Amino acid sequence: MIKLIPGKKGTGKTKLLIDAIHEAEKKSKGNVVAIQLGSSLNIDIYHKIRLINIEDAKVASYDDMFGFIAGIMNSDYDCTDIFVDGILRIVGRDYDQLGKMFDRIAQISDNVNITFTISAEVADLPESIKKYL
Repeated sequence: MIKLIPGKKGTGKTKLLIDAIHEAEKKSKGNVVAIQLGSSLNIDIYHKIRLINIEDAKVASYDDMFGFIAGIMNSDYDCTDIFVDGILRIVGRDYDQLGKMFDRIAQISDNVNITFTISAEVADLPESIKKYL
């Protein structure tokens, strides 16, 4: 299942994401993964969360990101939640490609909750993305 946390820069998306990560860690009977660009979440995330700096993986496209997330799910069958902070900063602001990537992820994520922060107003998002709100 895919969930989005939308909003313009400075509206508190990362704080909502951190709260959701901590809540998932408390409820999960498996593993929780947080993906970030850089090290902005390092201080705020509990040590039990698998924290990944996506820069180390050289993800540069929507296909790369899909493969990265699919790889996490296929290599860790105990993964219950994946959180991605700043998807548009990671792969770019192509809403058509973003919607297609979400559709592909939705097809393989029946048992994993995946949450993305997206720096955009809901009104600016196309229907291909709004359906995941």
